Amino acid sequence: MMRAGAFAFLLMLPAPSIAETVPEPDSYRMEQYRAPVPNTLTGATVVDVDVAHALWLTGHAVFIDVLPRAPKPAELPKDTVWREQPRLSIPGAIWLPNVGYGQLAQVSVGYFEAEMAQATNSDPKAPVVFFCLSECWMSWNAAKRAVTELGYKHVYWFPDGTDGWGKANHPTEEIFPVPGFGARE
Repeated sequence: MMRAGAFAFLLMLPAPSIAETVPEPDSYRMEQYRAPVPNTLTGATVVDVDVAHALWLTGHAVFIDVLPRAPKPAELPKDTVWREQPRLSIPGAIWLPNVGYGQLAQVSVGYFEAEMAQATNSDPKAPVVFFCLSECWMSWNAAKRAVTELGYKHVYWFPDGTDGWGKANHPTEEIFPVPGFGARE
């Protein structure tokens, strides 16, 4: 009876905080981009908010925000004014929208390559930090693409993104997409 009571008591205790383990895929995530992400990214360094903030304070790392831009709804009447939500991001970040999808059109690949070269002075050893929102595969995909397709050597992936940054009370500023693909100039 004593054992049964102890067992029942243990069942009522909260479960230990065990983070859901998401395996790192071999390829890009192709759907459901807002979902739990892995704790790893082969070829990149995964950083938390404290490390991301420390990198930001140095001023030496290029911060790349890959949040996609919401398309203008096709069903809007022609005379409707479309106002996009402002993007509050890490100060100084470069916003390259829509480059985190699993499969990119060639125009998107060209945009990503050109803007990464511009941001890093074509230096594959330049430190770059990719982020989006928390639980967003877009930043994972973009960081993986920078490592595997563009050959960047010092890639940091910040999976907590602007959600984690904001919760840590770090500063944010409104940023605008780099003109080109996905930016709707």
